[in-house]
Amino acid sequence: MNENCVLCRVMRGLAFGGIGAAIGGYGSLFFGADRTEAIYYALFGALALTVIVLRKRDKGEPKE
Repeated sequence: MNENCVLCRVMRGLAFGGIGAAIGGYGSLFFGADRTEAIYYALFGALALTVIVLRKRDKGEPKE
């Protein structure tokens, strides 16, 4: 089975985006940010974790 299909990449991005949003949002609340600012931290946390995971995954796979 092809592990690099489009649906697999989208689902992986959504999963790690949710984890990154939780870490960024709740982490900022833990350190004393307002709720309105925590939304921005959650957005950037989701983006950062998704990019990091997808880049790591792409580097380990051989090119066809």
